[in-house]
Order: sequence, then structure tokens, then C-alpha cells
Amino acid sequence: MKKVSESTVGRLSIYLRLLNELSEDGVQALSSEELARRCGTTAAQVRKDLSFFGTFGKRGMGYGVSELIAALRSILGLERRWRVALVGAGKIGAALLGYQDFRRQGFYITAVFDSDETKVGQRWNGLVIRPDSELDHALEGEEIDIAIVAVPVEAAQAIVDRVVGAGVRAILNFAPTKLTVPSEVALKNVNMALELEGLSYALANGGRSGRSPKRSRVAVVKGAVSRNGAQSRN
Repeated sequence: MKKVSESTVGRLSIYLRLLNELSEDGVQALSSEELARRCGTTAAQVRKDLSFFGTFGKRGMGYGVSELIAALRSILGLERRWRVALVGAGKIGAALLGYQDFRRQGFYITAVFDSDETKVGQRWNGLVIRPDSELDHALEGEEIDIAIVAVPVEAAQAIVDRVVGAGVRAILNFAPTKLTVPSEVALKNVNMALELEGLSYALANGGRSGRSPKRSRVAVVKGAVSRNGAQSRN
């Protein structure tokens, strides 16, 4: 298989989300042109993205929605259950633990840790917050696949070092700082301030001072960016 870029993988996730919505609405098939239009890209890009993984759809008939959903779930590794540990029981951690779609996609938060003794022992969504002292042993002994790090900046690198030392090879980091990990560890950073600055730049350089006369705006909805305030289901 050819090397696939992160941007391609990101678009596959967008395709899958849309296809899930269409499936719920009873849509059984659609063309690459329609998929592209709804996802804000081109039909050529859709076909190129999918071509990395095989041949999909039939000429003149488009893609079968259920078949493409199954294929994308397999490509994205969503056919199995992933065990996730949440490190940091602050406001971000609470929001993540309450996000129901994680389980729908196969990501199960099975352990929560925090260094704040006043939080340890509290029960969140059926999980008891455990002390930081148990982190290393639990990550290794409970076969955690992915760690979500939602701790203050000053603690982030030390926590990530411990996570890596315990054998976890995939990390989602919410601390707004640059972290160092070995090459074999997959690290994704979520910096909400950075994303908002990107939106600010787009508005400032698009000649807009905020809302247009039609009250068009950019809205952040459940982790997705949509225009004109349209809400996403996921």
C-alpha cells in the first residue's frame, strides 16, 4: 500500500461521518460527486482517497452507502474495541468522558486518573477517578491502547513520558504545548486556541469584520466546523 497522508485519513473520517448520517436517513447509494459536494471537496479527490485502499462502487451506480461504511470502518481500524485511558479529570476530561459517540466508534474510556486528591474516588459516568500513583501500573497491566492527556502544560511532558514508558503507542494530547515522543508513538495534538486563531485569520483576511448582513458565521459544533451555523449530528 502507498504511504497515506494524514490529510487523506482525515477526509476518510469525514466521509464516514457523512455516510453514517445518510444511512440513518435511509440513503442507500450516492455518487462520488454527491459525496464530494457534501464534504466540501472534489469528486476527483474522493476517488483518489479511496483508490489507496482498493476499488469501490460501480460506474454509473455510485457507492453503496452500507458497503462503503463497512470498508471505511475497516480501513480506519474501527472494527475492534480500543481501550482508552483518560489522564486529567478537569473540565476537558469531564467533557470527553461524557461524549457518547466515542463508544459508537469503538473507543472505550476504561480508566480515569488525576493527581488532585479531592477528585480521586469520585465516580464519573460509572468510572472511579484513580490516583496518579496508579497510572503506570494500570496502563501496562490493563492493556490500554490509547491515552488521552488533558493535564496542565507544565505536567504534560512528564505524563507523556510515563505513558510511553508504560507501553502505550497512541496519545491524544489536549495540553497546548509541543511534546516529544519516540518515532514509533503516534501523537495527535488538539489545540483549541490554535484552531480559533485559524478561524480568526480566515475572517480577518476574508474582508469580514464578523457577521455579514445575512448573519453568516463560522460555528464550532461538537468538534466540527460548519458554516452558516448549520449543526452537525456528530
